[in-house]
Amino acid sequence: MKKLFPFFLLPFLTIIFCMSCSSSTQQQNADSTAATKDSVDVTKNWKLGVQLWTFNHFTMATALDKVDSTGIKFVEAFPGQALGGGMKGSFGIEMPDSTKAKLKELLASKGISIVAFGVITPETINEWKKYFELAKYFGLSYITAEPLKNQWSQVDSLAGIYGIKVAIHDHPKPNVYWSPDSVLAATVGHPNIGSCADVGHWPRNGLNPVDCLKKLEGHVFGVHLKDIKEFGKVDAADTAVGHGINDFPAIFRELKRQNFSGMLSIEQESNWDNSVPDVINTRKYFEAEVAKLK
Repeated sequence: MKKLFPFFLLPFLTIIFCMSCSSSTQQQNADSTAATKDSVDVTKNWKLGVQLWTFNHFTMATALDKVDSTGIKFVEAFPGQALGGGMKGSFGIEMPDSTKAKLKELLASKGISIVAFGVITPETINEWKKYFELAKYFGLSYITAEPLKNQWSQVDSLAGIYGIKVAIHDHPKPNVYWSPDSVLAATVGHPNIGSCADVGHWPRNGLNPVDCLKKLEGHVFGVHLKDIKEFGKVDAADTAVGHGINDFPAIFRELKRQNFSGMLSIEQESNWDNSVPDVINTRKYFEAEVAKLK
């Protein structure tokens, strides 16, 4: 006797089959998304720059020449540096429009961009507004600063209005921001305030830079690349990046883990008059170490 196929079950089997296919497709899409996310190299978004304080013995025009010779195209300026290059005065909020225009032309001629400037500590909110206007003119991503505690809310509000972040810098003790905990306190309720992580000053304070970065996860807007010769000594001497006590491979791994996407500014406070070779070596060291992360 032939067994008859129970055709009355066909609709139910069709539904089950479709559900199975849908589940399989969703899983494949999820796996594909995860794979794509894992394959994205966040280090491609990193900008290697130079904090012009590295060349503070020279005018800004000469400093830009030096940066240009290193092959680096991003800088963090600092207010107060004499302009030079036929421009009077110094970089800052007192520059007339004509001088700002000349400086912008000079930057464009070298293909160099100012991504940030600092470190500043304005005494009034009106002064802050002038700095934000200057930052807007040059298209900055963030301002490196050590804001007064009673300014946090207003500064955060201005940063939101201008679309320019404020990155708190950590100078050594007895500076109020020597610890990542004090920087974190400023970020609470202030989404436009974060950290400019100076990985050279933290070990001067006896702190491990990787531990500090972990504490500040999600709040790191910029980094100062700096190395020192002694751990736990507030006035420890600077040295070229990769030649001191810092574990930069671990620092870079942590920044990648956090999906950091900002600028890392070389700031060397030694060999003042002949630091171009050191900056070039730092660039090469940085590129080699970051390449290992892929």
